[in-house]
Amino acid sequence: MLALALLLTGGAAAGCGGRATTHHKPGTSHEQASGSVGTLLATTDAAGHKLREVAAEGAPEVRLALRPDSEDGWNLQLSVKNFRFTPDSTGGAALPGAGHAHLELDGRKIARLYAPWFHLPAAQVPEGAHTLTVRLYADDHTAWAVSGKPVEGAAQLTAPAPGTPGGHSHGEAPSQSPQSPQSPQSPQSPQPPAPGQEQADRTVTITVRDGKVSPAPARTELRRGERVALRVTSDRADTLHVHGYDKELALPAGQEATLILTADRTGLFEVETHESSLVLTQLLVR
Repeated sequence: MLALALLLTGGAAAGCGGRATTHHKPGTSHEQASGSVGTLLATTDAAGHKLREVAAEGAPEVRLALRPDSEDGWNLQLSVKNFRFTPDSTGGAALPGAGHAHLELDGRKIARLYAPWFHLPAAQVPEGAHTLTVRLYADDHTAWAVSGKPVEGAAQLTAPAPGTPGGHSHGEAPSQSPQSPQSPQSPQSPQPPAPGQEQADRTVTITVRDGKVSPAPARTELRRGERVALRVTSDRADTLHVHGYDKELALPAGQEATLILTADRTGLFEVETHESSLVLTQLLVR
């Protein structure tokens, strides 16, 4: 019994000092309210994460700015103060002024950010006026807060109709013409490939309908350094998550979304959906 206790204790210590992971079992939450920094409040943010209250003096701050990309969509810049991005310790205890950010479009999470810059493809932004919000989180997925309010920044964005010249405009979107593209399934208007998709070494196409994954979840074998394109169509709005790589992609209902991933680390990594907790595939990188 003593040997077993020592073994378990040693394993726990190695886990705390090893590479962090955000892997969680289907049906469980990311949130692990750990650490003693600040005060953990009973209230939550709009996404359901508990608030971690800290004093205003020296508290994390964030501002969001965006500008059109020369080829597609927009480039977003997060200007932070008293804060640093810590992707290697995500899932661990809350540390002062450290963590990651969530990007929301009109209150719906579309990405998790581990760096000050992020490229937002035009395909992920419907036509019209929108509000982009970035919110700062600790490594244990609690939201940094001051005076009971989450630490966040926002910016306004107006997306023009698909196919409109100068489609990166921040101004008023032009009215949609009768000849505007139909749904992605329409044979009259094939959806253009996602940026960078032509560089992918492998493409995995997955459909989620009525809670079932097609084709049935299996392993996708890759060599380290290869690029894989995950093309997913879900009948319900959801979020795709690649464990181990901490890559996320918003899945609009009924529309194909593509995530390009470089398999730069070896191991077995699950690809699943957040809302429905479905395993879509496993990436086996050798």
